[in-house]
Amino acid sequence: MEHLTVAQRNARNAKLSSYAHRPLAFLLIYIRRHPVAHAIVLASVFAAVGCALGSQYAIKHLIDVLGAGRHHPGPLWSAFAILVGLIAADNLLWRIGGWVAAHAFVNVTGDLRRDLFSYLSGHSPTYYAEKQPGMLASRITATSNAVYTSENTMAWNVLPPCIAVMGAIVMIVTVNPIMAAGLLSCSAVLSIVLFKLAKRGSSRHHQFATKAASVDGELVDVISNMSLVRAFGMTFREQKRFGATVKAEMDARQRSLLYLEKLRLLHAVITAMLSAGLLGWALWLWDQGKATSGDIVLVSSLGFTILHGTRDLAVALVDVTQHIARLAEAVQTLLEPHSMPDRNDAGELSAQGGRVDFDGVTFAYPRRRAILDHFDLHIEPGQRVGLVGKSGAGKSTVLALLQRFYETQGGSIKVDGQDIAAITQDSLRQSIALVPQDISLFHRTVYENIAYGRPEATREEVLTAAREARCTDFIEAMPEGFDTIVGDRGVKLSGGQRQRIAIARAILKNAPILLLDEATSALDSASEEAIQKALDRLMVGRTVIAIAHRLSTLQNFDRIIVMSAGKVVDDGSPEELRARPGMYRDLLAKQYGKGTQLHLGGKKFDEQHIA
Repeated sequence: MEHLTVAQRNARNAKLSSYAHRPLAFLLIYIRRHPVAHAIVLASVFAAVGCALGSQYAIKHLIDVLGAGRHHPGPLWSAFAILVGLIAADNLLWRIGGWVAAHAFVNVTGDLRRDLFSYLSGHSPTYYAEKQPGMLASRITATSNAVYTSENTMAWNVLPPCIAVMGAIVMIVTVNPIMAAGLLSCSAVLSIVLFKLAKRGSSRHHQFATKAASVDGELVDVISNMSLVRAFGMTFREQKRFGATVKAEMDARQRSLLYLEKLRLLHAVITAMLSAGLLGWALWLWDQGKATSGDIVLVSSLGFTILHGTRDLAVALVDVTQHIARLAEAVQTLLEPHSMPDRNDAGELSAQGGRVDFDGVTFAYPRRRAILDHFDLHIEPGQRVGLVGKSGAGKSTVLALLQRFYETQGGSIKVDGQDIAAITQDSLRQSIALVPQDISLFHRTVYENIAYGRPEATREEVLTAAREARCTDFIEAMPEGFDTIVGDRGVKLSGGQRQRIAIARAILKNAPILLLDEATSALDSASEEAIQKALDRLMVGRTVIAIAHRLSTLQNFDRIIVMSAGKVVDDGSPEELRARPGMYRDLLAKQYGKGTQLHLGGKKFDEQHIA
């Protein structure tokens, strides 16, 4: 996808999303990517079934030769050679098809998973906020498994009986056209009836697919929050809850499978009756002198091939219906249209210092009131700006909108004079480094997590970033140093250690705009002082926007923006805001208390300054 233009990428994603309600057409995309391999599998199946049918005719020929007596040994051994050759070819062709399919079908699932993950990663944060991570992961796996099983079933269980039935009917015509016509009619009616009945059960298969996905989502959700479960003593409650979820999935699966068994039972009864009738008809023809012993064997074997073929076909189609139902449910969820694609004419951001402008921005989260209403904020390149205010004032929303995690409902946001809605999201985010409050780490090594800020960085650059973020001491104390796996979301590290890793990652990225969201909230006083020095060096020459509830961390900033209810209610340097009554001074008083002497920005302030 990297080599595609924005317009080409959007067209590709739009095409994929158009298959959200067309699972079979979606499957055909990936089959067409490997035409030669699938053609070989198809040809081998046709040829193998042809040899199997031919071997039945060869048996008939051999029996007729035996019936002629021992006076003609030449034709006897010729008939034997033909039969052996057809049996050998039959087995060899199946193996050729299986060998090629082992590569082609697996390649299809690999292509499909790569494309689904690529498409999934293009969804907006709103999409992920409404979906369980485990459910999304399980749907990609379910889609892959459904496609693989469907291809296998079609190749080995649907296609062979189709070919066998048609070929057998053609061969029976040579013995008795009326019998062939009767078998064709019975087979057609039986297949149509079973297929319609199978289709009526599709709702049961869809319900099972949905319940199966919910089980996976619930399981991952609980496992990822196991520390919370234990902290509140909810282990048995979650076990009971998960048991109820599994019970619902089991009930849905049983309803799906029992419906299939009813269809199989119906087909078995009809097949037994038709088989008996066919054999009786063949014996009657022999008794009338209208068929040879070889004809009886041929008609009987081909008749059973036809009847059993329709059974196998019906059963296979029912099984495929179940897998297609799960495929349909998965792609319908994964291939929802992207809500925030780049414009087709979007260009790359040309960073020129990091000027940030919010002009009349209005924004509301889905199904909620507006949190920003005609919001204006202008930050000069290299300026350090702190955002303060009560919870819900819109501070985190400002950072999210600047990174274009959401679309605004009005106004514009510009970086260096360029509207972020008109540039690619990747180029925008490459110009922004973030140190969040809730640190996200991969289940990878310490080194890989730091290097994530700039994967092409040298090892020396990564180690330097770690030293500047004061990470070296605790990393070297770990059993494997920088090669230590940090665990799921960094569970093996303390909160302060995770934040230092995040700071090192931001230092390594070296972006012109730096966003700090409570970057030192998890640190003790000694660690905070060391990290603050690292951040001071990191902030030099960069535009910095920081959210901090600990106001002491903002005393060396150029400006402090005080927000309330999505609006700017005060703006000035820390000294200016301390000197005049207002929300900022009230926040200082609440945070440090009256009568407390503070050392802020190298100066001493008492209650006369903050109260």
